[in-house]
Parts: sequence; C-alpha cells; structure tokens
Amino acid sequence: QVQLVESGGGLVQAGGSLRLSCTASALRFDAYIMGWFRQAPGKEREEVSRISTRGVGTYYADSVKGRFTISRDNAKNTLYLQMNSLKPEDTAIYYCAAGKAWSLSALPPSQYLNWGQGTQVTVSP
Repeated sequence: QVQLVESGGGLVQAGGSLRLSCTASALRFDAYIMGWFRQAPGKEREEVSRISTRGVGTYYADSVKGRFTISRDNAKNTLYLQMNSLKPEDTAIYYCAAGKAWSLSALPPSQYLNWGQGTQVTVSP
C-alpha cells in the first residue's frame, strides 16, 4: 500500500523558516512527479510547487516563488519543501502528492494519484 508521510510542520513566527519532508513507501519514487499542496481554513486547496522525477524541473506558485524551494532525494524516497520568509498567509495544512505524466507541465493538479495525510504549518504575525 502506497504511503506518503509528511513531517516538519509546526508553529513559527513571520519571517522564520521551516523544512517539510515527505517520505514515500511502496512506491517507485523516482518514477513520480511530486508536488506540495496546501489548504487553509475556508479556502480551496492550492498547488504550491512540483518537481520532476529527477529533480531537474520545478514549478512554483507565484505566492511562494523566491521563498520556497522544492527538492527531492530519490535514494531516500523523500521530498522536501524548504520554506523561508514565512508569512501568516502561508498558514495551512501542507500535503505532498505523487503523480505521473510525460512532463512536469502535463500533470493537472486533479490527477495526482497518491496523497499524504498533511502537516500543519502555522505562521504567527
């Protein structure tokens, strides 16, 4: 059974940093595009970032560009999201997800196949 387990969330002051991790099991990790999503209370889930199978290509939402960095370690079956200069509006539950497509841009958010349970990130003013 495929499992994606996020960790690294927590409470941080505005301007601070957190690094999220997502460890995959029962999944050929290096065959999947990996993404980070977030959902704040009362808001729709939004895609934050995604990374290609070998980590060469990345995508960032405008709201996090220049502050967040996605990376992956295929040898460890682990996805990361380094979040710097955090803002209160970054407060949300963060989820990792795995999907397959022939290119990074060809994977609609709705077609990610596997999801983690989420980790809470709270940024205080």
